[in-house]
Amino acid sequence: MSLSDSASRARSLRSMARWRAGKPAGEYRRFVLDFRGGPAVLNFVNGEDVHRYALEGVATPDHTIRTKNYPLIVPTPEAGRLDDFAAATREAVADFIVEYHDYFARHNAASPMPKRELDPAPRVILVPGLGLFGLGRSAKDAAIAADLAESWVATVTDAEAIGSFESLTEAELFEMEYWSLEQAKLGSAIEKPLQGQVALVTGGAGTIGLATARALKAAGAEIALLDLAESGVVDAAKKLGGLSLDADVTHPDAVRAAFDRIAETFGGIDILVSNAGAAWQGRIGEVDEKTLRDSFELNFFAHQSVAQNAVRIMRAQGTGGCLLFNVSRQAVAQGPNAGPYGLPKAATLFLMKQYALEYGAEKIRANAVNADGIRGGLLTPEFIAERAAAYGMTEAEYMSRNLLKREVTAEDVAQAFLHLALARNTTGSFATVDGGNIAAAPR
Repeated sequence: MSLSDSASRARSLRSMARWRAGKPAGEYRRFVLDFRGGPAVLNFVNGEDVHRYALEGVATPDHTIRTKNYPLIVPTPEAGRLDDFAAATREAVADFIVEYHDYFARHNAASPMPKRELDPAPRVILVPGLGLFGLGRSAKDAAIAADLAESWVATVTDAEAIGSFESLTEAELFEMEYWSLEQAKLGSAIEKPLQGQVALVTGGAGTIGLATARALKAAGAEIALLDLAESGVVDAAKKLGGLSLDADVTHPDAVRAAFDRIAETFGGIDILVSNAGAAWQGRIGEVDEKTLRDSFELNFFAHQSVAQNAVRIMRAQGTGGCLLFNVSRQAVAQGPNAGPYGLPKAATLFLMKQYALEYGAEKIRANAVNADGIRGGLLTPEFIAERAAAYGMTEAEYMSRNLLKREVTAEDVAQAFLHLALARNTTGSFATVDGGNIAAAPR
């Protein structure tokens, strides 16, 4: 099975395993997926009697607490019939949730102390012909569910080899799943606002990209960083505990493969921060055509490429999403010799509004941040010293030449991206982070 096929199956499963209860209108509890498809797992899910032995119950208390008492089994996916697979999976998830509600109601009625129902979504999905998926509200929880499922597969397989596997009664399993100490933990748990969501940051190893990734991670999102191989993206992602993707955003095939890798790893994507860019300079009436075209490739067409792929996955998931673009001050307030940079950035600002217009009905939001005057990337120490001298200022004065009279940092920009990621009823918005610049103030 190709990477694209595997990613499509994962994306479909994540879409169907969402849970809406207890969330604001139009919002979902999303889950992260972790796939396992080794020989032992395939032997298990492909067994003729999988619907018997897989539904007998779990092997240990930790299993029932982390994975529920039994997995969801979905039909075998057939090549070229993803829509049929999605429909069958949707029905299977709905049945699983109804059965879980009934299970809870039966045993809670007989409990001497009323329990608080856990969410009814499955935590392990068996897919004949493919393998199994662990589900969790974080990548860590999904991996734990998948680890426990693999351990359970080994236990059941060994038992079936010499006889048959038997678990505890349903009532005993309920007592384990709803153990009072676990209920106390549930009552005290506070989820982070982006828990269960997956975010991609392009230009992720750069100053603004990495600061933004850290902010999203701190808010609970799972992170993928995309950047050129020589940027240090692998080390950056490792330190952050995220997925690294080395790719050139100006190559559409590489971009599509990167998004398929995200879908295969996590099950999909919910937040895109399209941040990669570079500044070409030149007097507009004299600049050579190649300079202008190269700038448009990175500062416009690459934004379109990554946004298009994000929307491709978000629409398939059916849970909405958030597109965020890094747009420069040059998009609204031109500077001398900055036309090759500002022109494609202005087009990207329009692009953001077009996505907001055309995909709002599908709960896909699009917003932009204007990050101006940030150390790192374009503003190297040498460039800052040169420009400060040209203005007859100290470096500190040059970096704080705004209404607030203080330097703007990458962390300030990251907070703007985070705010827009959380602002569920904001779309088509352009947030400026520059300390105050009246010449670029269409706020």
